[in-house]
Amino acid sequence: MQMEPGGEQFGSKNLHKNRVHKVLAYSYLFYFVSFLIALFLDFMFPIEIFERVTMALIGIIFLIFGTFLIVWAQKSSLKLQKENMTKETFLRGPYRYTRSPTHLGLFFLMLGFGIMANALFIIIFSVLSFFITKFVFIKKEEQILAEKYGTPYLEYKESVKF
Repeated sequence: MQMEPGGEQFGSKNLHKNRVHKVLAYSYLFYFVSFLIALFLDFMFPIEIFERVTMALIGIIFLIFGTFLIVWAQKSSLKLQKENMTKETFLRGPYRYTRSPTHLGLFFLMLGFGIMANALFIIIFSVLSFFITKFVFIKKEEQILAEKYGTPYLEYKESVKF
């Protein structure tokens, strides 16, 4: 068997698990750092884009929805059966509708806060973070999951497009 740097065997389950968690940690950190940069820019250059107070209500709804989505995704992923996997194994909770509900929840949290605070840079950075995460981090995560789970994951990925 081939050995990876650090002494782990290539193809071992722990290697895949560690790689997925590493990618997820970096993606969550990316959202956090993006939020902090946007918060700083909004503090330095306050640009209000909404005139109506009703937009704050939309922001609050996004915050609540994002929080709900993240909690639902985390609870659903804890119940994942690792033996005898099929496409249906992955179709739990919000994973029936989106392959990355936690990232979508983070997007709604950040966007909701930006709308609620009437903060232009937070809104812009939430959209940028969403696309960068989607095409960099989630793409890498899905490659690792395809290697780890094979056909069941690829069938799931084909059935759930977003």
